[in-house]
Order: sequence, then structure tokens, then C-alpha cells
Amino acid sequence: MLTQERHQLILQQLAQYGTVKIKELILLTDASESTIRRDLSELENAGQLTRIHGGASTINTISHELSFPEKSTKNQVEKMAIAKAAASMVEDEEYIYLDAGSTTYEMIPYLQNKKIVVVTNGITHIDALSNYEITTYLTGGYVKHNTKALVGQGATTSMESYRFDKCFLGVNGVDFNYGFTTPDPEESFIKKTALRYSQKSFALADFTKLNKVSFSKIADLEDMTLITNETEDNRLLPYKNLSNIKVV
Repeated sequence: MLTQERHQLILQQLAQYGTVKIKELILLTDASESTIRRDLSELENAGQLTRIHGGASTINTISHELSFPEKSTKNQVEKMAIAKAAASMVEDEEYIYLDAGSTTYEMIPYLQNKKIVVVTNGITHIDALSNYEITTYLTGGYVKHNTKALVGQGATTSMESYRFDKCFLGVNGVDFNYGFTTPDPEESFIKKTALRYSQKSFALADFTKLNKVSFSKIADLEDMTLITNETEDNRLLPYKNLSNIKVV
């Protein structure tokens, strides 16, 4: 395979998944590890990707975050499948935390017939929860306009008043080495607080989030059950031995 062809293939993988591992590229291109490393260095020098441990990511992967409307239009079918599976984990009489995010938002229609109490920091969630007459508490805090999430000390302080049977969190990155991550430390702190006060915790992540790393760590992989729709064996392989993973 010519150098230009390998570079194009690498960029195509990044466009689809956000991150790519060196081992995956070796299998895809039948090139040596040294050749792939040289390709990644050349593409990084050209400003087309960012090198990370064991592979590469798109330039905006670490810190960039889409707005809620932008997230809502991406991978809707996959998000609905994950949301339905997550909602099936909720039982009557439970108190749950529903994180701000487009996938957790998709859970709401599947919760409508359950006798539950919801706490959320997602201001986009309120109308839907109210329409389905689900008992809901909104955290305090200030509005992060990009994601429509309530964050800050007010959000954290109000959450300390609650205890949850389960929490359902959106994440921007899932990586075997770096765990669950998100771009904003403020949102990460809220997610950590929810984890601390929940008996069981679930991370909702469509296939584009796997093998991807963002700026702020939320938790290790063993700290939450991962619900995902990833089906490609080569991308799912690092997580196969985890007992806390559900593939839908």
C-alpha cells in the first residue's frame, strides 16, 4: 500500500471513530509498526491528527464538545437502542439520577410507566419528564449553555442531599487505559458526585465513543457498567473480558 493510501485510510478511520489504535492500523494496512508510527508522525506534523498513547485522535477529540442540538442529531438510532436498554435497568420505586446528555434524554420515553423519582442536571430533560408525569427534581447550579447542563458548586451541593439507586451518565470517551472521560472538568465533577451517591452506575456510550479520550477523567472502567452498541470485534476486543459491559 502506498504512503498516500495509508494516510487516507488512517484519516477515514479517524473521521468515523474519533480515535484509532496503532494495532488496528497494522491489521488494516498490513504495514509494520514503525511504518504506522512514521505515518502518524507525518500526519500530526501536517496538523491532521493528534498522537495519543498507542494511537491517534482527531484534533478536537481531547477538548472539543458538541452542543446539545448537535449531539441530538448524531447516531439517533444507536442512542435510542442504548437508551431503551438503559431504561430496562430501572425498576419501580427507584430513585435515579439522569445526567444531562442526548443519550440519557432518549431514556425518558421508556421511563414513562415506571413509578420512579428522577434527579437531573439536564435542563433539556425537564419538559419531557414533565410531559410523562415523572416525579423530577432539578439540581441547582449555573447553566452551561453549550450542553444545557447545570454545573458548579450549586449543582454539587444540591446533589449531596440525595442518594440514588442508580445513575445514568453520558460520556464522551471510553478507553481501556484511560477509562471514562469528558471534555469539561465541571461536568466531570458532577458525574463523579452522582457516582459517589449511587448504588449502581451506568455509562451510556454509542460506538463512536469507544477508544476515544477526552480531557477530564470521570471514572475507571470497572466503576460503571458500560452500555454500548459497538459490534465490531476488533474495537470491542479490549473490553470483552469486562464483566460490566452490555452490548445492545
